[in-house]
Order: sequence, then C-alpha cells, then structure tokens
Amino acid sequence: MNIFRYIVLSLAVAFSVSLSAETVKELQARQKKLQEEIEQTNKMLGQTKRDETATLNKLQLIERNIRNQKELIRMLDSEITALDYEMTMLGGKRDSLQVVLEQHKEEYAEMIRHSHYTRMQQSPLLFLLSSDSFQQLARRARYLQEVAHFRQEQVRRIESTQAEIDIQNELLQASKRDKEKALITRQREQEKLKRDERKQQAMLNQLKTKEKDLTKKLKQQQKKVAELNKKIDDMIRKQANANASLTKEQQLIAGGFEANKGRLPWPVEKGVISGHFGRQQHPIYAQVTIDNKGIYLQTVAGAKARAVYKGEVTSCFMIANTYAVIIQHGNYRTVYSNLSKLNVKQGDQVDTKQVIGTIFTDPEQDQKTELYFQIYKDRNILNPELWIAK
Repeated sequence: MNIFRYIVLSLAVAFSVSLSAETVKELQARQKKLQEEIEQTNKMLGQTKRDETATLNKLQLIERNIRNQKELIRMLDSEITALDYEMTMLGGKRDSLQVVLEQHKEEYAEMIRHSHYTRMQQSPLLFLLSSDSFQQLARRARYLQEVAHFRQEQVRRIESTQAEIDIQNELLQASKRDKEKALITRQREQEKLKRDERKQQAMLNQLKTKEKDLTKKLKQQQKKVAELNKKIDDMIRKQANANASLTKEQQLIAGGFEANKGRLPWPVEKGVISGHFGRQQHPIYAQVTIDNKGIYLQTVAGAKARAVYKGEVTSCFMIANTYAVIIQHGNYRTVYSNLSKLNVKQGDQVDTKQVIGTIFTDPEQDQKTELYFQIYKDRNILNPELWIAK
C-alpha cells in the first residue's frame, strides 16, 4: 500500500467514523429524553390510586410507557448497529495504520542495509578523514547529516504511527463498552415492555366490562369541556373586538411571540402531551370522537402552570370548580385552564415562565393532574403543538 492510498483511505475512514460517532451521540441524546419521559410517566403512575383497579388514566399512562419503550428499543437497536459500523471502521483504520507502521519499519531497515550505515556508525570520523579531497569531505559530511536526519524522521514516523494505533485501540474499546451498555439497556427495556404489555391487556379486559359506564362519563366530561371552550371563545372574541388596534408596545410583544413559533417554553416545567389538538378518535374507545380546541399536558400532582411568553393577564375566571387564565401577547392570547389555585390576577404583567397557578389534581380521575392549554391569534384558535418547543 503506498502512502497516497493510505492517506485517501485514512480520510475516508476518519469521515465515516466521525459520521458514525455523531449518529451515536444523537441517538444517545434522544434516548436520554425518552428515558426522562418514561420516568415522568412512572411518577404519574405512582400518584394514581394504589390498587389494581383499572382506570382510563392508568391505562393511558401505561400505553404511553409502552410506546416510549418501543421507541427506546428501536433507538437502542439503531445505536448498536451504528456502534458495529463504528467498530468496523475503527478496526479498519487500525489495520491500515499497522500496515503503514510495518512499511516504515521496513524502510528504516532497508536504509540501514543500503547506506553502509553500519560501517559509518562504527567509524564516522574515519569515513570523513579518508576523503580524497575537501569537496568529497563536504559531500560525505552532508551525506552523514542526511542519513542521520532520515533516520530520525523514520523513528518519528514509527512512533507517531504507533501512537495513532494506540488511539484507535482506545476508541475501539470505548465503542465496545458502549455497545455492551446498549445491549444491557435494551434487554432491561424489553423486560419492562413485556411487563407493561401484560398490565395493559389486564386493564383492557377490566375496562371492557365497564365500557358503557365509562363512555357515559366521557360524554359528560366532553359536555363540560364544550362549555369551557364556549366561555373562553366568547371572552376571546369580546377582548379581540375591544382591542382591535394595538399599541406599539403590544405590536412588539406580538412580533416577539410570533418570532418564537416552535420555540415557546412549555406551560408546565415537566410533563407529557396527553391530548392532541383537533378532531380525533378517543385513544381507548373508537366509538367516541373528541375535538380538542387546545392540548392537554399531564404532569405530577402539585405542578405549576407557567406563562409561555410575557404579556398581560386579561381574565381570571372559574368554571366547573377550577380556574382559567387568559394572557394577552399583542393580538395573540394564551389560555391556561384547570387550575386549583392562582398566583396572578387580572391586570398583572407577567414574564416568560412566570408561575400563574397550581394545576388541579382530580381525585375522581385517579389523581390526574392535567393542564388544558390553548393559543389564539385574534379570534382564531391555533394548534399549540406547532408553537411550543419540541
């Protein structure tokens, strides 16, 4: 293998390894987020009634865990595949370097054999003094310098290549350790998944026997939500009509709100989206259709709701024994419903992430703690999932 081929191969291998390492790093970061969400869901499960009675809340939390565990296992499989590829590349680079190392050693040995280095090393002074003329003496002195320099350069190349081989071996061992860790984690998550799937099936069987009563309760809840949505919609329409023209400050706030689309902080510090925006089938009962005018964010008992952007509190009101808050951000408004306690009042100026109240924990829904969050532009309702950070 000549040096040019080695350089080309080394660059290709280095590029492949860097891409693989980036992929592994990204997968590990995504796994960490999923594991945090699973941990959060387990905390919520821990706050449900401590018995074996099946509830919709328990079932939905378990199903969320199952989805996350399946996704986590898929990511672990991808990581293991990426690590296998990375190890192959690292092994290939190490083997290439080993070939180059042997080539440097052979060149060094060849140089000694063909340069009379042995004789010169025994008596370099005699080699110089036996010159027939001053010119020959100068040539021999220069020759000795070049040989010594070449020898030092070859030694440096040998040492440098050996150091690179040692680095590749260390990287290879690190990849092997990462793979072993990923394999152990995957096995653990597969065992958890099997346990949760057994729980899921047992709960489904229990809930099927209560399907008629549960469907009736769901429809009652939907009726309450429809009343809440109507009240919020009426209030938003009145506020929008009363504030049709914005001040310069309000225009700036609206511009800042709009510029942060997709990057707004969540209205809860930690939680999961338990109800998506729009018309859809109920996640458990296919015969029940729901039409969410916002999103539901489930979290742990005692969690706080917080403003997603700076603005002015324009309404604080109670409906169905819980509070709701409307915050104006120019011609945008955000709505936070299902609060048990308020930390703000009408007319307050709030900052981004400022606590506005405590989220209600419902004892009749298995200690479910869920915030209902909406976004309006003028009188038009928007999908909050497109506005908050991923």
